[in-house]
Amino acid sequence: MTNSGRNRFEHSFFESDDTEITKNLPREILLRIFSFLDVISLCRCAQVSKYWNILALDGSNWQKIDLFDFQRDIEGPVIENISQRCGGFLKYLSLRGCQSVGDQSIRTLAQHCHNIERLDLSDCKKITDQAIYAISKHCSKLTAISLESCVNITDKTLKNIADGCSNLMEINISWCDSITENGVEALARGCPKLRRFSSKGCKQVNNSAVICLATYCKSLTVLNLHSCDSITDVSIQRISETCLDLQQICVSKCVELTDHTLTSLAQHNPLLNTLEVAGCHQFTDLGFQALGKSCKYLERMDLEECNQITDLTLAHLATGCPSLEKLTLSHCELITDDGIRQLTAGSCAAESLSVLELDNCPLITDQTLEHLVSCHNLQRIELYDCQMITRAAIRRLRNHLPNIKVHAYFAPVTPPPTTSGARPRYCRCCEIL
Repeated sequence: MTNSGRNRFEHSFFESDDTEITKNLPREILLRIFSFLDVISLCRCAQVSKYWNILALDGSNWQKIDLFDFQRDIEGPVIENISQRCGGFLKYLSLRGCQSVGDQSIRTLAQHCHNIERLDLSDCKKITDQAIYAISKHCSKLTAISLESCVNITDKTLKNIADGCSNLMEINISWCDSITENGVEALARGCPKLRRFSSKGCKQVNNSAVICLATYCKSLTVLNLHSCDSITDVSIQRISETCLDLQQICVSKCVELTDHTLTSLAQHNPLLNTLEVAGCHQFTDLGFQALGKSCKYLERMDLEECNQITDLTLAHLATGCPSLEKLTLSHCELITDDGIRQLTAGSCAAESLSVLELDNCPLITDQTLEHLVSCHNLQRIELYDCQMITRAAIRRLRNHLPNIKVHAYFAPVTPPPTTSGARPRYCRCCEIL
């Protein structure tokens, strides 16, 4: 049946309020059915009949709303209308990317939806401290909020959240440039249940801020300090010593960190499963040796541009991290085929490794691909600018692992001198195989 035919059928079937389905099913059952529908389906049902309009727009069906798919069209009055209709039923709302939404809409939301628990305002660039003040005043049940890239947010917002939302467990203030240690300290003192904290790109989040988190938020399990480049070993050691349930940490681009950070994590955080340390140039094999001995649950590691590590790091990971799934070694220029051989000789690569990134590892050759044949779960490998890898070796790897995605780059060959009237010939330089 074509779409137009289906639409005519649906209109004919539902055009009357007293259809069989409406007659035979109690309102409670219909509302239960409607509760499983997404936003688009509910809006379509609301156009079927007057009775279905009432059912579809009942607040109980709008406990969770994600408007990301409509972000280009959503205006403030739409949010205000939704808030008034949903009222106390609304518990989860995502306005991620709704850049037209401003403070007034959020104030209306706060006044009507006092039971909201999770709120995503990422990239709502018009939002200011005034909007979050309303949230903190009316929404005491809030447990998670994302303010990523809300560029007008300041320390006042974190202080207001600390005063009104003591049950907060998750917050993302990434790229909120005005946030300082003062705001983070207030947040840490007022929200001791905090478990997930992300301040990616917040240059003013420093050692003092991180030490406050360690002091007052000992239940932290996820910490993202990407590009907080004034952070040193002192604060990360404090986090590792007090937040014993830490599972995920990102300190990429925190260039002041040394192996003392890794050894402290190894000593105090055995549950660690995700470690992102891209661009931490001072880390060496010594630090990763400690991790390999103690952190057996590591699943994802990003070691890009840790350019002091050698094959010894891979040997330690092979023997100590049997659950490793994703490993990034891009720009680790000392890694050789022998390191990959040691990695694949361990149980981790053969059983669990699914993604391996080796971009700009100049010592890697076709032998690496031969070693990877035993990694039966390998789904993707990155080989950009690995100049010693050949197309023939990639084809052989795919014969053994037919579903693998190989991203490789081949520099163009210098064309031979042209003869009179002859046109130069070039080869393709980039392939996704």
